Amino acid sequence: MTAQQPYAVRFSAPAAKVLDALPEHAEDTVWDVLDAAAIDPWGFGQFNADDLEGGDVRHATVGQLSITYWIHRPLHHLSILTITWLG
Repeated sequence: MTAQQPYAVRFSAPAAKVLDALPEHAEDTVWDVLDAAAIDPWGFGQFNADDLEGGDVRHATVGQLSITYWIHRPLHHLSILTITWLG
């Protein structure tokens, strides 16, 4: 059995702007979370569990960091919608 390639990561303009402004340790955490999400996109919780059609919008929270992303199945990438850092 062949392992599937990790999902590519694409940032929205607002998320890229936040990433650029983060301190180095927070940026490292973002990349660690995104590395995990790229390997197993459904490993983090659904953004809104009550939304029956929103299963591909996920929300990863680690400490003071929160990332919302959309799993784009046909293009095999993750669209990073928001990054929030409470630091």
